[in-house]
Amino acid sequence: MPGVIFFNGEFVSEEEAKISVKTHAFNYGTGVFEGIRAFWNDKKEQLFVLALKEHLSRFKNSCKILHISLPYSIEELTEIVLKLLQTNQYRQDVYIRPLAYISSEKIGVKLVELDYGLTIFAVPFGSYYRDEEQVKAIVSSWRRISDNAIPARAKCCGAYVNSALAKSEALLAGFDEAIVLNEDGHVAEASAANIFIIRDGVVVTPPVTSNILEGITREIVISLLQNELLIEVQERNIDRTELYVADEIFVTGTACNISAVVEVDQRKIGDGKIGKITKSLRELYFEIVRGENQKYSFLLTPVY
Repeated sequence: MPGVIFFNGEFVSEEEAKISVKTHAFNYGTGVFEGIRAFWNDKKEQLFVLALKEHLSRFKNSCKILHISLPYSIEELTEIVLKLLQTNQYRQDVYIRPLAYISSEKIGVKLVELDYGLTIFAVPFGSYYRDEEQVKAIVSSWRRISDNAIPARAKCCGAYVNSALAKSEALLAGFDEAIVLNEDGHVAEASAANIFIIRDGVVVTPPVTSNILEGITREIVISLLQNELLIEVQERNIDRTELYVADEIFVTGTACNISAVVEVDQRKIGDGKIGKITKSLRELYFEIVRGENQKYSFLLTPVY
């Protein structure tokens, strides 16, 4: 059933939340968005939003990069998100999408002296992949956009054409995901997820200077690996062929959670099944996001 959406200062029905075909963001991709997850705990009858403050802070930073000046504080945005979820009475896992965009109905490529809009909506959301423990990937022929072209650390709407091209190439070839290299030829990330490899008991992930999104799930995972699983994490460049000889590979993100990559370019990773470290990490992560681990309750915002 259609739900309630926050649209330019009001909570309205989904049918009322419409934009013109002349909207600047629709024509040029001049908007920024954020992806936020909320996880339902049936036993506790509670919906927990993961890292809400961190996501909204990144959203504000993305707005800043695109000259979008939001008159909402993080506290005000938090209240809007919680009211949205409460109004829709979700009792399942959901995905929350704040979206700030240039709303002026004008032709011309610029970001200044224009109006903006803000909408926030939520939708029920399950697994991103067919099987989060059996992801098969290829290295894409499409390169990752560079920070001096379209900032990778901002979630710019138009930038995700790059992700869509890479992901579609993988799907059309019969795979689940694309791994994208940056202009230097090093591994950047998956089409819309950060990537980690494990070699000889050490976890390696590209640094934030490798044209990757500064992932919030990525930061949580690094902390869990170091502080809970007591595993060394290195942030450094990764060569393409390191993927082939990795013991384990996994990707992280709001949409995909922590998903195991078991094949790259038709080469098995490890024994072709989810690895021990990835499996332990996934179990810990889902325990945390569903409110079953009090040590990490600071990461969660209860809705009800």
